[in-house]
Amino acid sequence: MKNMTPESAALRRAALQSDRIRIIVTLGILCVVFALTITRRLAFAGAGAAWTLPVFAAFFAAVVAYEAAMFGRVTRALRTQSNLPAGGWAANVVVEALFPGVGVVILADTGIAGPYAALVAPVVLMFFLFISLSTLRLSPALARLSGVCSALVYSLVAAYLFSRYPEPDLGSAMQPVEYYAGYTAMILAAGFVAGEVARQIRRHVAAALSEARQVEHLRGQLETARDIQQGLLPTEVPVIPGYEVAGWNKPADETGGDYFGWQELPDRRFAFTLADVTGHGIGAALLAAACHAYSRAAMSGDSDLDTIVSRVNGLMCAELPPGKMVTFVAGTLEPATGLVGLLSAGHGPLLHYSASEDRVSSFPAHGIPFGIVGTMAYGPPQELILNPGDMVVLTTDGFFEWENARDEDYGVERMSDSIRGARDLPAAQIIAALHESVTRFAGGTPQKDDLTAVIVKRCR
Repeated sequence: MKNMTPESAALRRAALQSDRIRIIVTLGILCVVFALTITRRLAFAGAGAAWTLPVFAAFFAAVVAYEAAMFGRVTRALRTQSNLPAGGWAANVVVEALFPGVGVVILADTGIAGPYAALVAPVVLMFFLFISLSTLRLSPALARLSGVCSALVYSLVAAYLFSRYPEPDLGSAMQPVEYYAGYTAMILAAGFVAGEVARQIRRHVAAALSEARQVEHLRGQLETARDIQQGLLPTEVPVIPGYEVAGWNKPADETGGDYFGWQELPDRRFAFTLADVTGHGIGAALLAAACHAYSRAAMSGDSDLDTIVSRVNGLMCAELPPGKMVTFVAGTLEPATGLVGLLSAGHGPLLHYSASEDRVSSFPAHGIPFGIVGTMAYGPPQELILNPGDMVVLTTDGFFEWENARDEDYGVERMSDSIRGARDLPAAQIIAALHESVTRFAGGTPQKDDLTAVIVKRCR
C-alpha cells in the first residue's frame, strides 16, 4: 500500500468491497442449492438414499467453510486498508474451480447419478456460477483464469470418469464424447466472456472513482472560494452611538453572488452597501468580489454617492460578461441628524420602517443595474430621516421571490409585515425573524437564490 496511487488504492478497495458481495451471494446460493438437494433426495430417492446425505452435507459444509474463511480475509483487508496478495486471489480461483468437479465425482462415485449423467448434472452449473460471480473481483485476468481452471477441472473429471467407468451405464444414456467436449468449450468460453465483462465493469468503476475524486476536488475548491468570499464580508458590526447595524448573508450554493459591507466615508459619515449579481455560484461570487473591491476603493476616496455609484458602474461594465448584471444600493448615514441618503442601481425595493406611523414604506430603484450603460450617471440620492425606532431595511430578491409549494412568492407585503412584527427587536434579531418567516412560508421548498440583508436602525 505504501507506493499505491490514490486511484489504485480506491480501485482495490472497490474490488474488495465487490468481492465481499460476491462471497455473500455465493454463500446464499450454496445454502439454497443444499436445501433443494436434500429435499429432492428425500422426496424422490426415498429412505434408501439417506446414507448419501452426510456426504452431501460434508461437501457443502466444506465449500461454505472455505467461502466464510475468504469472507473473513476480505473483511480484514478492508478494515486494515490492505490487500490480498496476488497469489491469494489466484489460489481462490483455483480452489473454487475444484468444488463443482468434486461435486460431479461425488455424484458418480456414490451412485446418485450415473458416471456420465453426472457430467451433465445440475452441479455442473456451479462452474458457470463461480465464473459469472468472478466478474465482481473487477479483474479480467482472474475471470479468465476462472474459466480456464473450470474447463480444465471439468475435462480432468470427465477423463477420470471415462477411465474408471469404461462401460457406460445404459440406463444413463451416455452421450457422445463430443457432448462433454462441448461442455468444456462452453465453460472455457464463459471464462473469456466473464473476463470481458470484468474489464468493462472495472473501466466503469475506475471512471466513477475518477469522477468522484474530481467532484471532491471541486467541492474543496468551492469551500475555499466560499471561505474567501465570506472573508470579504464584515466580521464586526460598526459601533455607532444611538444606532444598531446588522448584516447577514446565506448563499444558495457553496458560493453566492450577493455581498454587503460598510465603511466610514472621508467626511466621517457612515456608508453601507448591498449588491446582487444575476445568478449564483462561483462565477457570480467572483463578480460580487470585484464589485465589493471597486465600491470600497471608490468610497475610500470620495463621499458623494452620485460619484461613487457612477464610478463603480463604469468599472463593472468593463468586467461583466454579456447577459450579466449587478443590482447595487449604497446608503449613507449622518449619525448626528439621522439623515440617510440612498442611491440604488436597479436594486429594489428599499424599505423604510417609520415607528411613529408603524408603517413600512417601499421605494423603487433610482437607476438601471450595473453592466448595461457604462456612462450612466446616477443621482441624486433619495434622502430620509431616521427618527427613534425607525430603520432602513435592504434585502436581495432571494427573500421576497422565494416561492412555496403553490408557486406563491413570499412578497414584499409579507416581508413588511414580518419587519413590523419584529420592530422592537435588535437589528440582528429582526433579520433572523425575517429569515424564519420566509422559510416557514416556503414550507420546505429549496432556497433557489442567495439571501442577504442589511438593517440600519435608530435606537429609541
